[in-house]
Amino acid sequence: MKALKWMLSLSLLAAPIGGFGAKEARAQEALNQLTLQLNSNVMIKNGVSSLTAQPVTAKSGTSFIPLKSVADQYGYKVSFDAKTKESVVKNEQHEFRFKADRKTITRDGQAVSAPLAPFALKGSMMVPIRTWSNMTDSKLTLTGTTITLAWGTKPTATFEVTPAVIYAGETLVTYTDRSTSETGEPFVNEQWTGRQESFTEPGTYTITRQVQDATGQWSDPYSVTVEVIMPNQPPVANFQVDRDAYRIGERITFTDLSTDDENAIAKAKYTGRPAGDAFFEAGEHTVTLEVTDAHGLTASATKTITVTSEVLYTKEEYGLLFSTAGEKFAVSGADIRNYTEIKYNIESDTAQLIRSNSPEVFVSEGVAYEEQLTGSVRYLFHNVNQVGYPVRMYLMATNKGSTTVNVNTSTYGYGGPDIYVANSAKLAAVRYLQSIKDGAPPKAMTVKPGETIEVLPELSKYPIKPNQVFSAYADLYSDQELYYYVVVVAADKDPKAEMPLLPVMPRDGKHVRGTFNNANRTLQTSELLGQQPAKMTFGDGKLDPYLFGYDYSSGVNELNLGNFGVMYTMKLDRVAPNTVIALNPRGGMYTGAFLVNGELVTVTNNSVLLNNNEAGFLYRTGSTEESVEIKFTLASGSFLPLAMVFLPMPAYKN
Repeated sequence: MKALKWMLSLSLLAAPIGGFGAKEARAQEALNQLTLQLNSNVMIKNGVSSLTAQPVTAKSGTSFIPLKSVADQYGYKVSFDAKTKESVVKNEQHEFRFKADRKTITRDGQAVSAPLAPFALKGSMMVPIRTWSNMTDSKLTLTGTTITLAWGTKPTATFEVTPAVIYAGETLVTYTDRSTSETGEPFVNEQWTGRQESFTEPGTYTITRQVQDATGQWSDPYSVTVEVIMPNQPPVANFQVDRDAYRIGERITFTDLSTDDENAIAKAKYTGRPAGDAFFEAGEHTVTLEVTDAHGLTASATKTITVTSEVLYTKEEYGLLFSTAGEKFAVSGADIRNYTEIKYNIESDTAQLIRSNSPEVFVSEGVAYEEQLTGSVRYLFHNVNQVGYPVRMYLMATNKGSTTVNVNTSTYGYGGPDIYVANSAKLAAVRYLQSIKDGAPPKAMTVKPGETIEVLPELSKYPIKPNQVFSAYADLYSDQELYYYVVVVAADKDPKAEMPLLPVMPRDGKHVRGTFNNANRTLQTSELLGQQPAKMTFGDGKLDPYLFGYDYSSGVNELNLGNFGVMYTMKLDRVAPNTVIALNPRGGMYTGAFLVNGELVTVTNNSVLLNNNEAGFLYRTGSTEESVEIKFTLASGSFLPLAMVFLPMPAYKN
């Protein structure tokens, strides 16, 4: 985009546009005259007498005058800044700041040094007359004990030109008046040169203005220079590929050669371009590139790409060789069923997990779960609002003990509110793992005896509208026992006030609600992986046993079906060179996120895994054996079990 170039200048000309003689110009300069006498409080402005607050006073060989008295004659307003202890003198054009016993005076924000400092006399700020004349651009004349100040009241002709970018023959130009007048009177005349409502030809133009106020004073000329550019042209779409014909599974290099007169292409979209940049069917394939510039003008280009019947790579081979982290590629779900199952050792710690997922669908306000806990605890929330109006979810904590409890929150990730389950669940997992990666610092708070507070304000930040899904993970710690309540109320209600009146929501009989221990699992294998296709399975209740717990709100035992909310750390001691690690959903759609050697990988970057004929790429080893660590929690709203597959890469072909 070509930027508008401004040149704002005030030209100090000897005469305004239209012409004035030297005599007339001098008359303007001396339009106002103020006469003072040393040791007298009488002043005469343009023949009219008035009294100063204090007489003109001599000090150290310099004459001083009361600030407010002289400022009033010039039309300035005087105030006092109590914070800085300064007298402030202002009009439409200037601001002066004086302080008793300080030589530095501020003029329009710039420091100016005076020979002598102002001083206070019987409640009046006394300023040197010569300093005042310099600040106000006045002419000072001394004749014996008579002091004369003469000044003009010349207005300014400032204006602004918009818009910022002007196209020849298209843009309607607006001129905004920014002029000022010391007298406050309206202008009686103005003169322009170069002003046009629309510029028909590109180029550089200077627009100049002068104004005349009611006293007959003309301003100095004020000029603005603008650059008028050619009208915007649509972009030119163009792209090329690196050869005339391709084999099945051969990578195509697309090069965008589109251009724009302002170099401002805002969007480029291919239609027919294959995922992964390779076709897997022989024949003629049409690919179209459409580009859009910053003004919404579009252009398109189309090419036909020939694919022969010769096969370079199959879909699965291509995916193994060229996929990157977070992409998905084709696999055979039937083949994966028969892969060798890798067994792993499971070690668990005593981490506590609360899963608040039943009822999954809120149909009324109430307490979704309650529990009394101490120490570290992870919360998993996953719910849909069908109450009929917006609600908020709160995590409240009550201290029923006799001493103050210290509590903090640390890692947190949320998704939604959103009408799509997959979006909410995926974002919650992504943000939670990102929070772990970033090492989110704890946020500390205290709960006094008998006090109830909201301990996770992030949870209630957004109202959940009807039919929206909200998912979240959160880690908390308290050094003593607290009673926790998951409270759901109308978005405009006070949860603390409503708590005593709310019933505990009944379980829906389909989803999980409960407290579970041993919620951190370390999975480890020292077997060499990747020499042949193999898999590990999670969330199946067999190789990965479900956590056993209880529902504190109802008193019934509970299984954490799917082990949602469990934090897994997988330690793969030996992964063979040139091995692809990927995910394959065995029960249906899956989406979420993983930390692979500390790097966040989404599943998938631009979509989800729809079925067991798709795999999400996690990692590819290099030319030597590696150890790999993967952290993850199974994402709510997805179908299980989930298989992690280890696939040897095929050989590269020419």
